[in-house]
Amino acid sequence: MTNERAATGRAGADGIPLPLPPGTSWYATGSGVFPHAARVGGRWWVLRLNDFPEHPLLTLFVDGRRVADLDHLPSGRRRPEDAPAPVLAAPERAGILDLMARLGPYGAEYGTPCAGDWCTCDLLTETYVRERAG
Repeated sequence: MTNERAATGRAGADGIPLPLPPGTSWYATGSGVFPHAARVGGRWWVLRLNDFPEHPLLTLFVDGRRVADLDHLPSGRRRPEDAPAPVLAAPERAGILDLMARLGPYGAEYGTPCAGDWCTCDLLTETYVRERAG
């Protein structure tokens, strides 16, 4: 892997805690690349699903800035196992996709998107992300 990973743990960059604060929930975005988002303190927390196991399972972004790579889902508000995550409205989803523009491939946040033969990161273009979000 050519890109460095932040250590996973309780806090990411800027001391942002990885578990969601009480009273907040992850929402389904409808995107296969950025599947979940949460609004925390007026900021968007967005998870990118990476090409695992070549890269960490997820990358957490806060307002479009990478915070940490994660090998597990961060904790958040619990729902019954059979209950789906609430879905974001179309304007919120579009805003998140605008915020995350050009950050689909792993490493894009460093200006060096992955183009390895061993993964599918090169498919995660802006067009692909928007088509998958409906």
